[in-house]
Amino acid sequence: MQKKIPLRKCVGCGEMKEKKSMIRVLKTPEDEIILDTTGRANGRGAYICNSEECLLKAIRNKGLERSLKSQIPEEVSNRLKKELG
Repeated sequence: MQKKIPLRKCVGCGEMKEKKSMIRVLKTPEDEIILDTTGRANGRGAYICNSEECLLKAIRNKGLERSLKSQIPEEVSNRLKKELG
């Protein structure tokens, strides 16, 4: 039997892609928003494609805010752009 590949939907472009090829943006239990490089950290996660374009789209269309169920401050979105770029 073939192993199932986990798919996730990008909150920027809305495409379904392999979980491994995407970046997880995480809201920790302490309400901190970070990039989760391991994909295993505790908290609420949202997935975006590994491109700055998708991150900008996710911020613009409020997809990231909806997925994480919280407001995203300007300095946090700037930090995410820096870490991704």
